[in-house]
Amino acid sequence: MSCDVFVDRLKDAIGQDQVITDPDIMNSYRTDRTSTVEGSMPRVVTTPTTATQVESLVKLANEFKVPVIPQGALSGLAGGADPISGSIVINVAKMNRILDIDPVNLLATVEPGVINKSLKDTVAKEGFFYPPDPGSYTFCSIGGNIATNAGGLCCVKYGVTADYVSQLEIISPTGGLMVLGRKTKKSSAGYRLAQLFVGSEGTLGIVTKATMRLRHAPAPVAGTVVASFSTLDAMGLSLKEIASKLSPSLLEVMDKVTVMAINSWKNLGIDEEAEAVIVAQSDVKGAEGSEELRLIESICAAAGSTEIYRTEDPEEADALLEARRLALTALERLGPAILDDVGVPVSRIGDMISEIARISEMHEIKVGTFGHGGDGNLHPTLILPSRSPDVLKLADRCFADIVSAALSMGGTISGEHGVGLIKREYMKDQYGPLEVDWMRRIKEALDPNGLFNPNKVLFDEQYS
Repeated sequence: MSCDVFVDRLKDAIGQDQVITDPDIMNSYRTDRTSTVEGSMPRVVTTPTTATQVESLVKLANEFKVPVIPQGALSGLAGGADPISGSIVINVAKMNRILDIDPVNLLATVEPGVINKSLKDTVAKEGFFYPPDPGSYTFCSIGGNIATNAGGLCCVKYGVTADYVSQLEIISPTGGLMVLGRKTKKSSAGYRLAQLFVGSEGTLGIVTKATMRLRHAPAPVAGTVVASFSTLDAMGLSLKEIASKLSPSLLEVMDKVTVMAINSWKNLGIDEEAEAVIVAQSDVKGAEGSEELRLIESICAAAGSTEIYRTEDPEEADALLEARRLALTALERLGPAILDDVGVPVSRIGDMISEIARISEMHEIKVGTFGHGGDGNLHPTLILPSRSPDVLKLADRCFADIVSAALSMGGTISGEHGVGLIKREYMKDQYGPLEVDWMRRIKEALDPNGLFNPNKVLFDEQYS
């Protein structure tokens, strides 16, 4: 027996092989992919494999008043899974089974540790489609996608994770197993608690099972259009026209800094003289798909595109899409990077990218911007010359100015990465005091002991 009664009780509950106290191993659970923050050393890390085990862990945490940090694949980009000192990490990555595929009701039931791509690939073999596809889809998990309401490249046509949540089995903050939502296509009975849970970033409980909606597989991509623009105004005009008239299955944007970073790494030959590039795809069947691509080309040309390239070759299309998915990695190769995640109305995309460029010049910090042009979600990425204290302070001001610019355009401080640790201070800027108070009251009602993911999304005075 150890000198820590809490840890001994955890081992009795789920087995000592699933309880980690070695500091060297626990160190690997201290942070997600966010480069600007790092969590403290937890008291203990646990790796349960069943809902019953999670329930036992949460009940023990409440008994001993130990803060609980839910974790999954640690692919987050807002510090939302970083532990605090003295906490118990409950990492559900080992709960990774696809439990059922229901072809009649178009549903897939999975455990939270299932990787997004694994679900996509599995249902594709049955002729179905799970649309949400974050850039990290090859290694992010469904539980984490639910926690942050993750989006992705297909959002412009198919929506975000919240649109595909049918039913959730969760362990509440006080240790009770609950089922939220229904497996029916619609229900108007009571509050939509499953939707309340989506985007709650581990502050309202832990998902132990998720039933996600599927779609019938769309037609193969009809083709891909890449359009270059010498001005951001022209690019913004094109996005407005495309969004108001068409429904492309993908509509992405990259600025000059991002394109140059990708080309220097992968040598894809994308126009480096352009101020911005749009990548669009259509998955409409047959001649209608070809017509949609032709209309996209026409809109871009009318807005002043300097170069338009179209391909129906699947391999070329995959290469272009992979380039967009690797935008962050390409920028990270240039130096220490800080990734932002803001959203604005589609009608303000051009304005926002222009404002980011102005802020970049004002602070003398290189910023590469890419993102989902079809839904207004942008990822400005600050590239720092070093991590010296003075540079980091300057970067903080640059980051804050970008967030403020998004809010001034009717936007949001986060489109899909969540608030976590890095955006907490901006919540008061997006929401009024009454809205923040409502959030606090919901949190306090569901988590009366204040144990679940403290200091995430909102500040918790108890742990400040």
